[in-house]
Amino acid sequence: MGTQQGDESPVVERAAGGDVPDITRQALDQRIRQQEVLSELGVIALQGGDVTTLLNETVRLVAEGVPSEFCKVLEFMPGDNCFTVRAGVGWGPDVVGVAQVGADLASPAGFALKTGKPVISNHLGNEQRFRTPELFARFSISRAMNVILQGDGTPFGVLEVDSRSDRDFNEKDIPFLQGAANILGMAIERERNQRRLEAALERQEFLLKEMNHRIKNSLSIVGSMLRLQSRDRSSATATEQLEAAAHRVDAVARAHERLYQTDNVSQLDVGRYIEQVCSDVDESVAHCEILVEAQHDVMIATDRAIPLALIVNELIANSAKHAYAGQSGCKIWVRMAREAGALRVSVRDEGIGLPPAFDLAKIRGLGMRLVRAFVQQLDAEIATNSTSLGTEFTLVIPLEPKL
Repeated sequence: MGTQQGDESPVVERAAGGDVPDITRQALDQRIRQQEVLSELGVIALQGGDVTTLLNETVRLVAEGVPSEFCKVLEFMPGDNCFTVRAGVGWGPDVVGVAQVGADLASPAGFALKTGKPVISNHLGNEQRFRTPELFARFSISRAMNVILQGDGTPFGVLEVDSRSDRDFNEKDIPFLQGAANILGMAIERERNQRRLEAALERQEFLLKEMNHRIKNSLSIVGSMLRLQSRDRSSATATEQLEAAAHRVDAVARAHERLYQTDNVSQLDVGRYIEQVCSDVDESVAHCEILVEAQHDVMIATDRAIPLALIVNELIANSAKHAYAGQSGCKIWVRMAREAGALRVSVRDEGIGLPPAFDLAKIRGLGMRLVRAFVQQLDAEIATNSTSLGTEFTLVIPLEPKL
């Protein structure tokens, strides 16, 4: 039989066997809305906002999807064996975040938590299984339905809808409520994991800073010991070598000092670092003034910054020792700037210049051997320009290591 135009009888679909499901247009619309609610909650959860916002949105949307006048999230407090109302809709301002409900088996919410089974009670006034919580009596709640809020670890609590209307909750509402609880539970567990990871990261950063602080102190002690030993040596060569070794230790110590003073333990502001290293060298080279022009806020990996600073340290020492042949009032210029994915660093003097047959690859002195080794380590290029007006060493260092 066809449906006449204007006929407002409920729209139904026949099952395969010819049976007519007991479903009305209103019930069908409700189930569709419930699926829409679950989709909305899923999107909100995936956006990764704070849990409080998600809790508030959950209770609002779940109350709309059932529908019901009241909905709340009960957070389980294991120490007190009770629940605290963490979020809610329909309740007064003195309930959310304040009111508590028992978590024992005589409580509907407690039963759901302990057994993991959903609870529907449509006649709380005549209920034999559970007592009626004081909060229900206060708001004249006559019906309740709740499911466990379970994450990967300890259950967070219970998601519950309550009502004082005549409409009964039924088993068909459970999948919707449990679906909402599952989405919320996964989001809460993700937030818990994120907090644990952040705490672990903070602890790791603290340990790294403490380690760098201790390394810096240890290196400072080593540098002091080398200087003390150099003063006990009658040989000028031995004294000079020990002083040079102390400067190298100082350069590395400066890196660890900067690491424990900043929040970034994996990178250094290389411009400020070079300034500090040059300042240390300046104090030890009394006959030379070191003039530094280094661009700030250029961050590079620590394991690249330290070799670069050691190169600068060696080139300054080389100029101070050889370019001016002990003359006083000499100057050494150090410049560093970023350009096109690389650093350009130069160390220049106005001394006597390099010997005509100078070849960096063939120099056997320890300082220049160290320079060659560090240049290779950094995948850098080094060039020299020497005239009667002085010498300039120029390095071009990639900001990132080559693959």
